[in-house]
Amino acid sequence: MGLVINLLKELAEKIAKDNKWKLYIGGGIITLTVVLISGLTGWIIERLFLSFEITRPVVSTLLFAFILSSSLASKSLNKSVSEIISLISQENAKDNITNIRKKLSFIVGRDVEDLDKNEILRASAETASENSVDGVFAPLFWMFVGTIFWKFNQLMPGPLAMAWVFKASSTLDSIIGYKKGKLKWLGFTGAKLDDLMTFIPSRIVLVTLPFCCRPKQSILKTIRQAWKDGVLDSSPNSGISEAIFAYCAEVRMGGVNYYKGEKKTKPIIAGTYPIANINSIKRILNLSLRLEFTWLLFIFLIIKLMNL
Repeated sequence: MGLVINLLKELAEKIAKDNKWKLYIGGGIITLTVVLISGLTGWIIERLFLSFEITRPVVSTLLFAFILSSSLASKSLNKSVSEIISLISQENAKDNITNIRKKLSFIVGRDVEDLDKNEILRASAETASENSVDGVFAPLFWMFVGTIFWKFNQLMPGPLAMAWVFKASSTLDSIIGYKKGKLKWLGFTGAKLDDLMTFIPSRIVLVTLPFCCRPKQSILKTIRQAWKDGVLDSSPNSGISEAIFAYCAEVRMGGVNYYKGEKKTKPIIAGTYPIANINSIKRILNLSLRLEFTWLLFIFLIIKLMNL
């Protein structure tokens, strides 16, 4: 998908040059094309599953479940972050700092070349929090929406089609959704679509995650405080995602980041808690797994109740 987006991006930039409105239109066409291709591919696979379900129900169901699970990034995220905190906890971490920064660069968008140990830990905590929503809970939410669509009409987009539409919007945002240069026009539509599709899932995480931990204050107060800190972020979703994980894992987030050399100061979240360390990052990963299990359980129960 990334290759297709980059090819379309180059073509749009070549045609539009520096024309703002042509770049807006080009970005809209790229977004529509990528989303339609992803959604339509998922829809075709769903049609194949439904046709084979009659003759080979077990095999088709297992295969479809495997394809669905590929839309969730919990395993890869957990593995990447765990590898970084494992390396940074070793005695030779200072000598291996370049390799640790390189591994971190695969999962964060900020510049990593000059990050020290504390900043690497902060980046790991923040990306584990934000990407739990982008990589796990938002796809789960849209799978659930697709399943509800199927309850009305199986010709409608189902769980795979909806999950792949979300993944398309997320990939568009990560590749062209920047607010500088030509991309602030070319990537505008993709970025706004990703914001829209993550809006509800991030807020459901806000109100459900505290039930998977033992916050020092009441659940309602934890949610309110996380909301208060999270909305200060320029992103409508990532600040809220980071904030609720910060309060539940009892770790401070936010501070100065650099993106392609440009300084950006993120608001401090959960400022009364200590800075990120290995244990707090492990708590974030464990909280994400607990919440994923909780969501899957509730989705299963809701679908079962709808079948009654």
